[in-house]
Amino acid sequence: MFIFNGHSDILSDINLRRLKGEKDVFRRYHYENFLKSNVKSVIWVIWTDPQHINNPKDRTSQIINSMKEEFIEASDIINVVKKYGDFEKGFKEDKINVLIGMEGLDHIEDNIDLIEKYYNDIGLRHVSLTWNKKNMLASGVDDDINGVTSLGRKAIEKIEELGILLDVSHLNEKSFWDVVNIASRPIIASHSNAKYFANVKRNLDDEQLIAIAKSGGLVGVNAVSVFVNDDKENQKIDNLIDQIDYIKSLIGIEHIGFGFDFCDFLPQSYVGRPDPRTNSITVEGLSSEADIRKLINRMEKRGYREGEIELIAYKNYDKLLKMILK
Repeated sequence: MFIFNGHSDILSDINLRRLKGEKDVFRRYHYENFLKSNVKSVIWVIWTDPQHINNPKDRTSQIINSMKEEFIEASDIINVVKKYGDFEKGFKEDKINVLIGMEGLDHIEDNIDLIEKYYNDIGLRHVSLTWNKKNMLASGVDDDINGVTSLGRKAIEKIEELGILLDVSHLNEKSFWDVVNIASRPIIASHSNAKYFANVKRNLDDEQLIAIAKSGGLVGVNAVSVFVNDDKENQKIDNLIDQIDYIKSLIGIEHIGFGFDFCDFLPQSYVGRPDPRTNSITVEGLSSEADIRKLINRMEKRGYREGEIELIAYKNYDKLLKMILK
């Protein structure tokens, strides 16, 4: 069974290590984990970390340069997906299919033409308008007041015209509903859970989950412990499956995917302190791609049939991207 992970910050790790002079980072630190759970497709995002929030242009440029160098060195194991047919090419060549995303567009400021430039130059195929902060396009969860701007509306139109997957994770509620009203194609929340169990701003209430499903999109369940359950004693693999159960009962299994958001490899200044009990940011027992097999095994024991797991693991994303990518 293949696995599709709809959200990964590995490019941040690649950038940090390459800036220190390391080479071939993915092969050395992550590739084996992917192989252990048969992760064959993933969205890698270009993200401006909190330490560089005031200079997003420079940080984005750094990450892109590191990414390009890494892709050359790892060309025998990485396949960059630009059109839907590229997935099959990657499978045949036994490579990891990578879609390039941008988690926030602060760095483009008011120049939405850069979206098309990134589409052509680096193969951008996934995007979220902002991260947690407000920018010239929309507002993230740290801003409770503002929504999508007139420029943000134009950006959404450009994103849909190009065939780029639009992500609403990290948007505040006003921006979320603005996107729902503006977008004409499916949207995703690549790494968000249900507020029913974890009432944090990054999660989604029932109406938001239903709106994503109505668009034809999907929700990628997130393994970060605080997004799984408010109770620290209920932040384990089974509690992540509780999230899947709940979302399935509300919007249907065909609108669920994985968006694990593994980040234990990133510095604390980026992601905060790990839980001292587990020394991990994510739920107990699920800290990297290598552990996904544990989740699959537990889902089977909880009564999920193979066909249901396949839908969540990769088929729902496959169907959506066949529709979105040109």
